Amino acid sequence: MILNLTPHPIRLYWGEREDGSDDLDAHLMKVYEPEPTPARLATNEVSSGMWPVLVEFGHAQNLPPKQDGYQYIVSLVVALALADRRNDLLVPYREVRNASGTVIGCRALAQPV
Repeated sequence: MILNLTPHPIRLYWGEREDGSDDLDAHLMKVYEPEPTPARLATNEVSSGMWPVLVEFGHAQNLPPKQDGYQYIVSLVVALALADRRNDLLVPYREVRNASGTVIGCRALAQPV
């Protein structure tokens, strides 16, 4: 089972889906609706009032422990922070863009290593 721990729906399209269309249903394979609480990295401002602001990224929040048979769609930053410890995290890959260039989905889910 795949659960979406991002704050927005993840539309997964078949590989033949072309960019440039505003039709959200064309070549749509599946939509992963978001779970109520997204996984995020904790942040701590090390310095404020400076430019650039220095930010320390900490532990993942709201990420369930590994469970057999479960994979989790998370943001790339969460997946990369935990890539050496978790093999159950997936990220959207090969983005699909609409006519104005906005990302509306992906053609694959990837596991960062």
